[in-house]
Amino acid sequence: MPDQSIQIIYTMTTPPPTQSGTPTVQVFPLGDFQTNCHIVTDGPPAPGKHCWIVDCGYEPQPLLDAVEQQQLVVEKILLTHAHADHIAGLLEARSRFPDAPLYLHPVEESWLTDPMLNLSAAIGLSVTAPSLAGYLNHGDTLTLDSLTFTVAHTPGHSPGSISLIHEPSNNALVGDTLFQGSIGRTDFPGSSFEQLESSIKQHLYTLDPQTTCYPGHGPKTTVGHETVTNPFVRL
Repeated sequence: MPDQSIQIIYTMTTPPPTQSGTPTVQVFPLGDFQTNCHIVTDGPPAPGKHCWIVDCGYEPQPLLDAVEQQQLVVEKILLTHAHADHIAGLLEARSRFPDAPLYLHPVEESWLTDPMLNLSAAIGLSVTAPSLAGYLNHGDTLTLDSLTFTVAHTPGHSPGSISLIHEPSNNALVGDTLFQGSIGRTDFPGSSFEQLESSIKQHLYTLDPQTTCYPGHGPKTTVGHETVTNPFVRL
């Protein structure tokens, strides 16, 4: 059986060899907010291989350049939620990859064109984004070549926050729901600590304790570590 661990690449070095059936995630902390945005492939990136872009924040050039340099084909652009620091680079992404469809939880569709809702108006940089091709609903499964991820609706930081879970490898891309030693902010319009706590306990802390979580900001962590050490949400 092939090694099922996800390869995480924080700089544009050559990724270690992996086999198909194992996700490779390239992580790009973008912009002043250092928003972790991702390129996901089945196995190592290679010319002509399909990929997903997961979130696309301010100053997206390093991520978009990497897609082009590796000659990847963007199959989908997936959003963990629609706050400005996760969507600010979408217009540039669409200009480079005009055929890439965009997906988001339906409750935040209007946020893509409303700077007040996506919080960009608050910092004086009004952000708008392209229209959606479809929605990410709880329980949906998404296939990238031989990989199958499950969508979990994890509201609280925002009402449409989702996590992308790859159970065979015990890994999850969790957006701003859960951080190493912290959680997403709940003082924004539409946020709720009670919802966030419930989302984490029901949909993340129920995963295998060895599940590695890749957050929207900061370093990775594990479910097992957070359940016993996170000062905001513990079992």
